[in-house]
Amino acid sequence: MPKLTYKSTSLSRAKKNWNHMKSSLLLKYALSYILIFLIPLTGVTVFVYENAVNSLRSEIEQSNVNQLNQVKMTIDDRMRELQEIASKIAYDEHLTPYMVRHPYYGWEAIRQLSTYKANSSILEDLFLYFHDDSTIYSSRGLTDVDVVFNQTYQFKNGSKEDLLRDLNEATHPVMRPAEQVNVNYRKESMLTLLVPIMPNDPFPYGTVVYLMEESKLTGVMDSILNEFSGSSYIFDQDGKMLTSNNHGATMPQDELSVLSALQPGIHNLTLNNEKQSVVAVLSQENGWTYVTAMPSHQFFSRVVHIQTLILLVFSIVVLTGIAAAMLLAKRQYHPIKDLMEFARLKSKSTALDSAKISNEWDWIKQTIHDYNARIDIQEPYVRNQCLLLLLKHGKPDDPEIEQLILGAGLELPQGQGLYFSVILAWNASYAGENARHERQQMQELLHELELPDLQAQVYGIEFSPSEQFALMVSLVPSETAALQQQIEQIVETVKLMVIENSQLMPSIGVGTAYENLAELNQSFIEAATALEFRLAGGNGHVTYFEHLAELSSPDAETFWISKKSLLKLEQSLKQGNESVARQMISSIISDIKNESLSVPLLRCICYDLLNAMLRVASEMGMHSVIQHISSLASFDTLDDTEQKLNGLAEQICAQVERNTETEQHSLMDDIVAYVDQQYADYTLSLEHIALKYSISTSYLSRSFKEKTGLNFSQYISRCRMDEVIRLLLATDAPLKDIIERVGYLDTPNFIRKFKKETGFTPGQYRKLNAPEATSAKENAL
Repeated sequence: MPKLTYKSTSLSRAKKNWNHMKSSLLLKYALSYILIFLIPLTGVTVFVYENAVNSLRSEIEQSNVNQLNQVKMTIDDRMRELQEIASKIAYDEHLTPYMVRHPYYGWEAIRQLSTYKANSSILEDLFLYFHDDSTIYSSRGLTDVDVVFNQTYQFKNGSKEDLLRDLNEATHPVMRPAEQVNVNYRKESMLTLLVPIMPNDPFPYGTVVYLMEESKLTGVMDSILNEFSGSSYIFDQDGKMLTSNNHGATMPQDELSVLSALQPGIHNLTLNNEKQSVVAVLSQENGWTYVTAMPSHQFFSRVVHIQTLILLVFSIVVLTGIAAAMLLAKRQYHPIKDLMEFARLKSKSTALDSAKISNEWDWIKQTIHDYNARIDIQEPYVRNQCLLLLLKHGKPDDPEIEQLILGAGLELPQGQGLYFSVILAWNASYAGENARHERQQMQELLHELELPDLQAQVYGIEFSPSEQFALMVSLVPSETAALQQQIEQIVETVKLMVIENSQLMPSIGVGTAYENLAELNQSFIEAATALEFRLAGGNGHVTYFEHLAELSSPDAETFWISKKSLLKLEQSLKQGNESVARQMISSIISDIKNESLSVPLLRCICYDLLNAMLRVASEMGMHSVIQHISSLASFDTLDDTEQKLNGLAEQICAQVERNTETEQHSLMDDIVAYVDQQYADYTLSLEHIALKYSISTSYLSRSFKEKTGLNFSQYISRCRMDEVIRLLLATDAPLKDIIERVGYLDTPNFIRKFKKETGFTPGQYRKLNAPEATSAKENAL
């Protein structure tokens, strides 16, 4: 029975693995990896094999060249010895025509010829012949020419007359090709060398005849060309083959002429219908050409062991590579599989599961298409949130939100445009259903507006005061018109559009244009500052922050803080924008430092700046600040003043946020409730929630911790951990499904975190705390 269970388990595991491998995308991955390494590997293997064969071929050919050179030198030495013997015979006083013919001294001449014959190991016989003589002399004595060449040595090729002509007429050494000779009625292949004497004499008087067995020369060649499987040849200076040594098929005569005409070196030829590697060496001694011809297939026979080794290594590498390719394909496929499981988990519709889709990429493509359709629906909402964030807090240092801003089209390419803010406000007397309806029309009209003639793009959003509408304008500076003139044309165009489509007459405040989108919040503060003066201009009046300086009329020769700077500082404090307030305080203090002022005037200016901030504090209900006026007013240096004013600005902005929270007391409750609902979303972040609720991340982080007692990441982790524990104890769902359901994608990392917190792995925790385990413990007690 256990064996059957084990077998079933193995079959189940194999079936599971096979189902996993049935993925066409996974198989494509595996096949692509196999091809990626197999194609270069095959090329490299072929290259290595060919290189090994060519290297071995070159080595064998070079070895043949060296051996053939050695054959040439050896045979040249033998021929040189014969030439020297001929020279000695020519100058030997015992071998003159008179001495050899003398009845008494003739025997001395015969013995002398025997001595010369014995000096060469390759000689079969040696003769001395004098021109036009019927007698020829050898080591065995004198003999009639007819007897020697008709009876003792009968040459197959050529007649006795041809031989006698060569003996009488030769003026330089002549080597007759090897031929069959009947020697005392036995056949032998012999070479005949005729050397005239005197050597180098144009009128020789005789000839030395050397008879050599062909086997003596071929034996020299065989002893040097060891283990040579081919044919070797010696050709004279006229291209005649003197001797050959064949280890294989005999070469046809017409192809021998090809070999005799070869230049020294290594040649690749097709001879006798077979590819041959031919080596030729030329002797400078006598003009002979030494040639070896080796069948090319013998190179491959010598690389059998190399071929076997290469094939073995290739097979091992291929098998290893296939295993590695399958592993890599599985690793590459794993994120796709996780993505599909996550998408299935998040998808509320089963349409994709039931659709007949060819592979996982098509499935993911369809899923992304569906998500993209949802994003298109939510895009206006995202853009409104981004716009509100830019106006109130500037551009955050968050790559994800920066990408959202760029995707919403709110930012021009870097360095190509300017940005400024406009605020439209309607008089509170405009009330009722018609007024709200018209403002709704204005919101639809100014939500997104393109002004191509003015090279501007306008985006609008309604913000907290219901009677106000904020615009962000991005423009490309004109080359023909001044910047301020271009801004006024844009504002006038927007104003005319509002008047044409509504009976409501708004007041308009316009901020300064900035090059960086991160400074849009300053332009928004400036627009709000300009809007403060709408009562002076009445409905329909446009106030530019740049023109506020005209409202102040200080003495031209007396320095004072500009009205524009004070108004912008006050508005930034009222808006609770601490960063802009600090910038304005720093700018004002810097301007004061650049002026040479008397101490009394300097104190008056600082008190004026302090009074402006105290007025805002009073408006915010911060009456306790009055109790600390003495400490705020006691300063010794401008740096000390700046530090105290920054501290006061921080208190005022914090109070503004508290007032906002008081007015919207349920904001943090809503945020915590939202987090409790969405904690399983792995994309949930502090920045995205700040963007959703149009508050700064620093305020959200601080308020969230005050509300819950945990920072944002700790709270998310606690919610997820509690849900995992609940699901472990309340359900039988697999651990992986539980972990993915609560927003974790990295299962091993979560298991380590779970064990660190509880002291157990999730599986151990489930076993220890399951209802059955708890009941068992209670019964045991």
